Amino acid sequence: MQLIDTHVHLNFDRFEADLEAVRDRWREAGVVRLVHSCVEPAEFAGIQAIASRFPEIAFAVGLHPLDAHKWTDSTREEILALASSDSRVVAIGETGLDFYKADNKELQKTALEAQLFVALQLKLPVIVHCRDAALEMAGLLRDFWDRFGAVKGVMHCWGGTPDETQWFLDLGFYISFSGTVTFKNATGIQESAGAVPEDRLLIETDCPFLAPAPKRGKRNEPAYVRYVAEKVAKLRNVSLETLAAQTTQNACQLFGLPVTQSSEIPDGALKAAVARAAL
Repeated sequence: MQLIDTHVHLNFDRFEADLEAVRDRWREAGVVRLVHSCVEPAEFAGIQAIASRFPEIAFAVGLHPLDAHKWTDSTREEILALASSDSRVVAIGETGLDFYKADNKELQKTALEAQLFVALQLKLPVIVHCRDAALEMAGLLRDFWDRFGAVKGVMHCWGGTPDETQWFLDLGFYISFSGTVTFKNATGIQESAGAVPEDRLLIETDCPFLAPAPKRGKRNEPAYVRYVAEKVAKLRNVSLETLAAQTTQNACQLFGLPVTQSSEIPDGALKAAVARAAL
């Protein structure tokens, strides 16, 4: 069984002391590829360095909506240049809209649309963050699609209702579920996870945030994507192996990742890795 964690932040300080051990756990848990997101272009060199240490990591470059106040006239060209400089860049982002923690709506929209243009120019997908902004996000994307053409992408760490989910499926997006899908009261997210077509479904951790049950309150890490996979498989009434194969194929399709040729992780090794992660 092979898994792909499609959204991580391993460059954060919380991983500095033990990143090698974190790597060992994700490999033993069957995580064969990871997509490292980017909050702002200043992170790029650090993310590159991590990807050079761990070749299963691909990465993105972009500006997070909560950092939209850092947007300048030159940021678009900076993102374009960085994305063009390294073949390991597989996406633009994370970008998007967040009206929960910030009220600079117009600046966020400006930064998002500019990054959509970069993705369109480079033929790369976008990693989209959307919080308390689904209606505005869908409208902006529809307008962009009508004027300039469609961009591939993923709604990451998705927390929307089934109706909102359908808006983005209609725009051609993939939908990625994180540890929030395992939370007890996340009924809307769970309904969405059960309804997404199998060829548009992705899983992620968004580590170090949002550790899934039964790890809530702990630092999240890529090995825990297995808990997300288990929950989504249960919601969809399929086996874990089927869910892993579907989401791995989808991640490779969206991000242009090479299909790994490594053999399946033995069940004993997987159980040992899970036991270690529980300590």
